[in-house]
Amino acid sequence: MRKLIMASVALAGALCMSVSQAASGPAGEWTKWQAGNDVTNTASLQRGAGNFMGYCAGCHSLKYMRYSRMAEDLSIPREQLDKFLLLPGSKTSDYITTPMMAADGEAWFGKAPPDLSLITRAKGSDYVYQFLKTFYLDAKATTGTNNLALAGTSMPHVLSSLQGLQELKLRTEEKTLDDGSMVTESIYEGFELVVPGQLSSDEYDAFLRDTVNFLEYVGEPYKAKRISLGIWVTLFLLVFTGLAYLMKREYWRDVE
Repeated sequence: MRKLIMASVALAGALCMSVSQAASGPAGEWTKWQAGNDVTNTASLQRGAGNFMGYCAGCHSLKYMRYSRMAEDLSIPREQLDKFLLLPGSKTSDYITTPMMAADGEAWFGKAPPDLSLITRAKGSDYVYQFLKTFYLDAKATTGTNNLALAGTSMPHVLSSLQGLQELKLRTEEKTLDDGSMVTESIYEGFELVVPGQLSSDEYDAFLRDTVNFLEYVGEPYKAKRISLGIWVTLFLLVFTGLAYLMKREYWRDVE
């Protein structure tokens, strides 16, 4: 039992550390941005599927998701699946893989683009949303852009045509530590749009939310049904509790 408790504490510490690492970067309001997902919103999931296949599937795979399962869960007609979502050479029974070879990814980006099937479960939906929203111009970076959520990322800003190109604005503050020493801390102030994109700020946020919503669905396809079932289970337990209370009163009437 003691070993089990110690293992649980260690696991909790590792999870806290992973969350802390996911939220790395300069302090500021950007760390509080939320994806605001709703996996019960089928229209959003459909748009997110189109966004992913149009902008992400060239490099990233969803190796645990079949086209047929996606189409069934998201109520996507077969003709639309074939016309807009199915990659060339793929069948509806196939898993969603990327045409990019791992060796090519390593040669072009320094690292093969990862599979995104479980990215929202590993990093959190808010992190993925923040990552896609916080690319900024950086002349020192190989791709010409950097990222607040993941500094030094090898991923280029593939959505720059939609969002545009922006510059990062930071300010520095001196902070006194507990030991009395002084450190300089960078604080996020905002972004300045240098080159406008095809979408407005609100439209781009909606695009990202649909995309992240879809990735959250992929990470747990049964989540929407689980939420719906959970409501009925809760209602059943409430009704059952009421009936159990009435039965208790009936049985204890003679005792009282």
